[in-house]
Amino acid sequence: MSLQPLVVTREFDEKASSAHSMLGLRAVFAEMTEQGIGASALLQGTGLRAEQLDDSQARVSLAQKITIFRNVQRLSAVPDVGLRAGARQRLSDFGVYGYALASSRTIGDAVLLGIRHVRLAGPVLEKRFRVEGSRGIFEAHDFLELGELLPLATEFWFASSLKLCLCVLEAPFPSLQLLLPYPRPAYAEAYERMFGCEVRFDQPVMEWHFDAAVLARPCPNANPITADLCTQFCERMLENLPDETELSRQIRTACLNSRGDFPTADEMAARMGMSVRSLHRRLAGQGQRYQDILDDVRRSLAVEFLRNTSMSVEQIAGRVGFSDASNFRKAFRKWTGSTPASYRQA
Repeated sequence: MSLQPLVVTREFDEKASSAHSMLGLRAVFAEMTEQGIGASALLQGTGLRAEQLDDSQARVSLAQKITIFRNVQRLSAVPDVGLRAGARQRLSDFGVYGYALASSRTIGDAVLLGIRHVRLAGPVLEKRFRVEGSRGIFEAHDFLELGELLPLATEFWFASSLKLCLCVLEAPFPSLQLLLPYPRPAYAEAYERMFGCEVRFDQPVMEWHFDAAVLARPCPNANPITADLCTQFCERMLENLPDETELSRQIRTACLNSRGDFPTADEMAARMGMSVRSLHRRLAGQGQRYQDILDDVRRSLAVEFLRNTSMSVEQIAGRVGFSDASNFRKAFRKWTGSTPASYRQA
């Protein structure tokens, strides 16, 4: 997969707002400083200034982050710079987001909170989480088509995630396996040393598997008052991210008018006179995904039907695009943390 950086960067500059704080990037600059590379060189082409790294009000867009990573890749004297930078992260580097996770009741609560508010970290990889049997799985997707930059971005975000888990758990994290979609690099042993597990390359997925038993463990720094305050602050921060764009509004309107037969991404792209690839790329440039917009419409409709109608769960499932009520129940629990019946009763 090849990447045309000028085209991608231009599209992001036009479409994406500078929405995210500088938190998390300091580790990148610290690693490069140790290599003798100053902040000005890393910020070349971003329009950002070195003094903004210490400015709590400064914001960085996904396009600017990608440009920084390209500069890191070009200037670094070591190939595993992404892993090294990620390992430098401290809990304070994640800001309120990190403290919210650390003060959660259990590791499972921290994971769910982290995934729900992951936009605050401004990730260049789309992240999800699921449990399959005895395994917890962090899943990532290259929604920006990073091309040759994918290994560096993956190393940094996975290493940063590992460091955050270690900070929250205050103990070794029980990694089981790391699956990555690019060729095995010459420094692959650095992955194995860091994650302490088998690492397989050239895989069709990007996944980090761990022992799900850790999810039940209490967080050493659990504090319900702190957790609640930090979570409320995270919610307010999410509200301050860029408003809904015209493109996402068009998609929501089309879904709401579909009477339960929601259009696929291919169908939506055809309606808008563009390729599905262009649709996904435009949404990615705005920090959005088609499936997330679709799920949000479904969730909103389901909540409205449960609150204000006497329709059965089976009827609601059909109205929000599910042919099977059991799949709807699973999806609703994932969206809200509650079953449809419990939500209606509450």
